[in-house]
Amino acid sequence: MKKRTKRLIIILALLLIFSLLSWWGFLLQRVDYKVHSDKMPKGLRIVFISDLHNCFYGDTDQSQLMDEIKEADPDIIIFGGDILDQWGGQKYAKRIMDWAADRYPCFYTPGNHEQDRDDKEGFYNYVKNSKIKFLVGEHSDITIKGQKIRVYGVISAYHKEFNKIKKTLDDNYYNILIAHQPEQIDEFLDTGDVKFDLILSGHAHGGQWRIPKLLDQGLYAPNQGLFPKYTCGMYKYGDTVHIISKGLARPARMIFIPRIFNRPEFSVIDISD
Repeated sequence: MKKRTKRLIIILALLLIFSLLSWWGFLLQRVDYKVHSDKMPKGLRIVFISDLHNCFYGDTDQSQLMDEIKEADPDIIIFGGDILDQWGGQKYAKRIMDWAADRYPCFYTPGNHEQDRDDKEGFYNYVKNSKIKFLVGEHSDITIKGQKIRVYGVISAYHKEFNKIKKTLDDNYYNILIAHQPEQIDEFLDTGDVKFDLILSGHAHGGQWRIPKLLDQGLYAPNQGLFPKYTCGMYKYGDTVHIISKGLARPARMIFIPRIFNRPEFSVIDISD
């Protein structure tokens, strides 16, 4: 076989592998988490949707995401930031948010991508005028099966809003914090005697390129750089549980940096005693 032919076969094989990995990285994966808390004797199920970046699943009607939510049958849904991308439209994100809000209690805190949009105030007003609880430096209380739950949201631990909500932590509630950026975990844990029971983050996209056993947290994450520490999974800090979703982003502009061994994540969190 001629060298030129061998070279062509190698190039085609590499392109095929790259294409297969890219295609596999577009397939939605449900990830289930089990959390134990004495505060939740009757159980609580959360669907956590993070880093959607205005992508759609199924068809443009978001049918696959809707089916996943219906199958999970959650008590509440939490939208954890970067539901929109920094650029582009809003309709696919709004489609799933509108559908979910008509059926389940929903909570939303923005991420950095919403914050960087020129039209962010219009989107925030849409959320505020919907059935979804918009949480930035605020909390919202809800009772599920007789259990008292308080949901907080912050854009960053370094904003004054975080100092504000720390003062309202109450151990009589199961306290959930929506905090988009996981690398700020040390600050989120610094709340004095009363701690958050559950912290939910995204932002890192699972480290984008992952190699099992070698790069379990991926190659790169924003605000963490190369070989990041916090990109996915469940961490425990005393009585506080921190869950980081790999997120649902798969926008066309990322086609040249596909998710490798890193499928988009639909998170289902079960909390029980």
